Amino acid sequence: MSAVTQKPKTFKLRALHSQKKFGVAGKSCEEVLRKGCLRLQHPRRRGARASHHWPDLAGLVFQKPHAGLIQAARQLLSDERAPLRQKLLADLLHTVSENIAAETRAEDPPWFEGLEARFRNKSGYLRYSCESRIRSYLREVTSCASLVGGEAQEEYQRIVGAMCRKLQEARYHGSYFDRGAKAGGRLCTPEGWFSCQGPFDVDDCASRHSINPYSNRESRVLFSTWNLDHIIEKRRTVVPTLAAAVRGAQGREVDWEYFYGLLFTSENLKLVHIACHKKTTHHRRCDPSRLYRARAAPRRKRPARKRP
Repeated sequence: MSAVTQKPKTFKLRALHSQKKFGVAGKSCEEVLRKGCLRLQHPRRRGARASHHWPDLAGLVFQKPHAGLIQAARQLLSDERAPLRQKLLADLLHTVSENIAAETRAEDPPWFEGLEARFRNKSGYLRYSCESRIRSYLREVTSCASLVGGEAQEEYQRIVGAMCRKLQEARYHGSYFDRGAKAGGRLCTPEGWFSCQGPFDVDDCASRHSINPYSNRESRVLFSTWNLDHIIEKRRTVVPTLAAAVRGAQGREVDWEYFYGLLFTSENLKLVHIACHKKTTHHRRCDPSRLYRARAAPRRKRPARKRP
């Protein structure tokens, strides 16, 4: 097909991550791109151009992905020398290999390549992945019992045991990565999209990082590089503060559930892209007013009624 056709052709376009589509007609790839950018209010880059192969590819991109699209993209990629266009084609190939709706090994075998046979569905594996991270935090807390000496060590171990039981009840918060979990219990959309929550010291991600590890094997592997980052640092701050609270209790009861929230829950955890994971000292402290449980006020005895 030539760059300019005799009759306009209609293409279905949509914005990234949007399900809403609209039609654009044009006699050339350039015309379609111009109209599409205008409709999406997206600026065109200066110097953008199209070869005679790209309109053919554009016609396939907005239809259901199939072998023809993949073959066309691979052929273009093998002949392309411009780095930016190489990246666009590589990203396209990555996108068309997505199978987001599929859940089981039978529905999407490539997604499970390299995983043990016991993992039969995507949600189950990603739940296990999150549980493994939380379990590693528990092991760190347990290994720090040496920070507490003497009689206080027994109390520290008792607290760790209570945390362990609470984690077991919560199934180690594996729901954070499970798109099938209830809203509020997961960190993703029902389709499995995760958004970076930004570095520990800001409220949002300026780069708008997002990923769907349910889509294909590459995204699943890349998602393993995302971090559950403690805002108040686990090893530098939370665990030492817990140990100090146990040592200095002097008859008071340590509020271990406060520390539990800081160590294992989204109260103090942010999901961040590796580029947003700042490894500098966070300089955030635990709330000194929450280290110990408030003592219950003693009940006042009612004065005895006088008999008439």
